[in-house]
Amino acid sequence: MPTSPASFRLFSLRLLVGAALSGPAAGPVLAQVPPPPPTAPTPADTTHKFESPARAPAAVSKPWYRGKLVRASLVPAVLIGYGISTINGHGFYSSYEARHDLRRAFPNFHTRADDFLVFAPYLELGAVLLAGVEARDDRLNLGLVILKGEAFMLATAFTTKYIVRNERPDGSDDLSFPSGHTAQAFLAASIVHTEFRDKSQWYGIGAYALATGVGALRMLNDKHWQADVVAGAGFGILSAHLAYLSHRHRWGRQPLGRDVGFSPTWNPAGGAGLRLTWQPK
Repeated sequence: MPTSPASFRLFSLRLLVGAALSGPAAGPVLAQVPPPPPTAPTPADTTHKFESPARAPAAVSKPWYRGKLVRASLVPAVLIGYGISTINGHGFYSSYEARHDLRRAFPNFHTRADDFLVFAPYLELGAVLLAGVEARDDRLNLGLVILKGEAFMLATAFTTKYIVRNERPDGSDDLSFPSGHTAQAFLAASIVHTEFRDKSQWYGIGAYALATGVGALRMLNDKHWQADVVAGAGFGILSAHLAYLSHRHRWGRQPLGRDVGFSPTWNPAGGAGLRLTWQPK
């Protein structure tokens, strides 16, 4: 233990230096800054949520060969084209050759079943609806599609009959090409297929089988050539496709009574009455 003041000061200085060198924090001491207080999240901007982006990419247009009209016309075009190519004695397997083979296999065949089976696909349509199967369209729009399809079929198939003027195999008249019975049956079958294909493909298969039977019977009855029947199927399918393509903006499913109102009226000159108002949507 030092006794003189100088020795005491020197001893104290050594103790301070030793404590500084042997302490837990040899480096400079940094003050800890408290974290900033949490801020409320910025509310989402909902004032422009329904606006289109300023630089939205332009819609890419499909090439013409991928359009709905082209796709809807492919199968009918093949059928009608094949029918035209086999008129009379033309084509790989001509109408004359087909009739010769049928006459040889069924020499005395005759029936009127084709006159009744022509509407069989429509009967199937009604039976499926009565069974409770929901169609693609409601009753009103389905009726409009049928009317449009019938109009297209009559305008195309029967106009072609009077333009081509091809004689029937039995020589009864010259309105053979195309087959109106076959066009009618395939129009109805196409509507059945379109309305119920999401439920089951068998509805369409059954309807097309009935339509094919109508075409075969028309040939067996010697009323139509092979070309007439094949082209008639194409006209029927095309008419159904055109009916659906032209019916893109369908009528609403709201009941009529919702927009119908009655109110009493009175006129000094005419007396009392009842006014009916209807505001369609």
